Amino acid sequence: MRAAFEAWAQKDGHIVRRREDKPDEYLVFETQRRWVIWQAALAHGKAPGGRKTAAQKEAEAQEKAKQAVQRAPVVAQADAAVRNQVLNEVLDAFSSLGGAGGLDDILKVVQSLKQKQDVATEQTVKTAERVHHNA
Repeated sequence: MRAAFEAWAQKDGHIVRRREDKPDEYLVFETQRRWVIWQAALAHGKAPGGRKTAAQKEAEAQEKAKQAVQRAPVVAQADAAVRNQVLNEVLDAFSSLGGAGGLDDILKVVQSLKQKQDVATEQTVKTAERVHHNA
């Protein structure tokens, strides 16, 4: 996921150098902000059952990093369009906040997206239970 983000960010003209003291963060604030937004957009688009534990994500990220060194990531055009649409929606949400809070605003939006997704999941489960009960 990070390799895809960095490829997108470089293509978009952002600096993707990481901090030496914190290698999981980017040196430039705007790139770090977009990375957090990118993660939120991807997490918002996934079903809760499809989420992975932190250890699974880390192992997958290491595997993808090895593959990224070998070849550039390939993103299907449909996937890229959906990702860009979700990313633009999230960026619009941040823009509507005014941007004065920085990462605090990002965390608020991420939390609200998670709450919306949890509500949608609960509704889906209740609907499935009703259908199963009526069958």
